[in-house]
Amino acid sequence: MIRLVDREGLVGLRVLLPAFLRRDALMIGCWTVGIALLYWSQAVGVKGLYTSQADFDRAAATMENNAALIAMAGPARALNTVGGQVTWQAAAFGAIAAGLMSMFLIGRHTRAEEETGRDELLRSAVVGRQAPQTAALLVALIANLAVGLGVGLSLWLYGLPGTGSLASGLQVGLSGALFAGVALVAAQLTQNTRGMYGWVGLTIGVAYGLRAVGDVSNPALSWLSPIGWGQAMWAFSGDRFWPAWLFVAALVIVVAAAFAIFEHRDIGSGVVAARPGPAEAGRTLQGAFGLAWREQRGTFYGWSLGVFVSGLAYGSIGNDAAAMLGDSQLSEAMLAAGMADPVDGFLATSAWMLALIGAGFAISSALRPRVEESAGRVEALLATALPRGRWFAAHGAVTVLGTVAIGVAGALGLGIGFGLVTSEWNRWGDFLVNALSMSLASLVWVGLARLLYGISARWAPWAWAGLAFSVVVMLFGEVLSFPGWLMDLSPYRHPAQLPIDAFAWPPVVALGAVVAGLWVAGQAAFARRDVH
Repeated sequence: MIRLVDREGLVGLRVLLPAFLRRDALMIGCWTVGIALLYWSQAVGVKGLYTSQADFDRAAATMENNAALIAMAGPARALNTVGGQVTWQAAAFGAIAAGLMSMFLIGRHTRAEEETGRDELLRSAVVGRQAPQTAALLVALIANLAVGLGVGLSLWLYGLPGTGSLASGLQVGLSGALFAGVALVAAQLTQNTRGMYGWVGLTIGVAYGLRAVGDVSNPALSWLSPIGWGQAMWAFSGDRFWPAWLFVAALVIVVAAAFAIFEHRDIGSGVVAARPGPAEAGRTLQGAFGLAWREQRGTFYGWSLGVFVSGLAYGSIGNDAAAMLGDSQLSEAMLAAGMADPVDGFLATSAWMLALIGAGFAISSALRPRVEESAGRVEALLATALPRGRWFAAHGAVTVLGTVAIGVAGALGLGIGFGLVTSEWNRWGDFLVNALSMSLASLVWVGLARLLYGISARWAPWAWAGLAFSVVVMLFGEVLSFPGWLMDLSPYRHPAQLPIDAFAWPPVVALGAVVAGLWVAGQAAFARRDVH
C-alpha cells in the first residue's frame, strides 16, 4: 500500500485516465443504459401487470412459497409492492451485470494490454509502474458510479421512493466496484485475459450460488456473498444502508492485495504459472473444428448450465402462472394475445425468454474468430495448410451446434421443473420444438455477426444490436404499441409457440433460408478481405 500512494509510481495517471475514459465512453454508456433499463423495465412491467392490490397480494403469496424462484432472484421482501418486486427481480442480475462490466473494463486495460505488448510500449514512456492499472481501476469505479446513478435516477424519475432508489443504486454500484477489485487481483494471478475472465466469472458464480443456497436454506451463507450484501440493504422494504460498509471494507482489502501482488510479478507474467501443454496434440485437435471446440467449450458449459437452471426456475412456477401474471391487459399481451390458458401462454413465453438468454452465447461464440484475429493467432494458423474458409466455418459449426444444444438444455430444465411441481411429463414435445425453432431464430443474429465479421472485424460487435432489438421488442413491443412491421423484424416473432400456435413449416423454412444466406455471404466476405 506504500507504493499505492507513491507519486513516482503514479506518474502519467493524469494522462492515462482521460485517455482510458475516452476509449471506454461508448462501452460505459451502453452498460449504464442497459443496466438502468433492467431496473426501470421491471418497474414498468410490474405496474402494468398487476392492476389491483389483490393481484399483487396473490402473486406475492405465490412467489414467496417458491424455493426455485427465491434461489434464482433472492429473498422475498415486500413483493406486494412495485419497489419490492423491482428489487427482487433485478438486484441479483444487476449485480452480476455490473460485475461483468467491471471485469471487461479491468481486463481491457490490464491483461489484454500486456498480452498484445501495448502495455510494454506504453511503459517505455514516462509512466509510473502503478499508473496503468490505477487508471484502469479508476475507470471501473467511475463506470460503476455511472451505473449506480443511472439505476437510482431511473427508479426515482419513474416515481418510486427516493430512499429506496438510492439504496438500489448503491447496491448495484458497490457490487460492481467490488468485482472490479476482484478482477484487478485476478489480473495479477493469470497470464492471459481468458484466465482472468475465468477466475472472475467463477467468483461471480460462487457469490451467486452462496446467495441462492443461503436464501433457501441457511441465511448465514448469504452473508458470505457480495450479492447477498446488496440484497441485505432491503431497498424499498426497510432501506438500511449499513451493509454498504461491507463493500467498502472488502474493496479496500482486495485493491490492497492486488497492488501488493503486482509488486511481486514481472510485467507480462502472472503469479500463477501457465501449465505446459502436452508434447503432442490429441486426435481431436488435429482439425479446425477440434481447435474451435477446445477454445469455446468452457464458455459452452457455463452457458448450458445457466440456461438449464433458468429453465428449471421457470418450469417450477408450474400451474401458479395464473396467480403470478395478474389479470391486466399487459399480462394478456405477454401471453400471446390473451391465450385462454395462462399456463400454456407462460410456458411458451418462457421458451422465448430462454432463447434470448441463450442467444448471448450464440453471438459471443460467433465473435470468437474476431478475438483470435485481434490476438494475432489467426495468421499463424493460416500460414499452415489450413484454408481460411475451413477455419471460419469450423468456428461457425461450433456456434451452431452450441446454440442448439443450449436451447435443448433450456427445454430440459423447463420440462423437469414443470414436471416436478405438476407431475405432468407429457409436454416434452412442445418444449423441444420451441427450443429448436427459437434456436433457429437466434442463428439469424449469428449469421449477421458472421457477415459483419467477414466484411470487417471492427463491424462484428454491432451484431449485439440485433439481439438488443429483439429483447426490446419482447419487453416493450406490446406495451409501447410498436408497429407490427417493426416487431416482425425480430426473428423470434415468426416461429410458432407451442402449444399456443399450431406448428407451421413456412416460418422455419424462411428463417433457415435467411440463416443459410447470411452464412454463405459471411464466408464469401471473409475470403475476400485481409486478416488483421
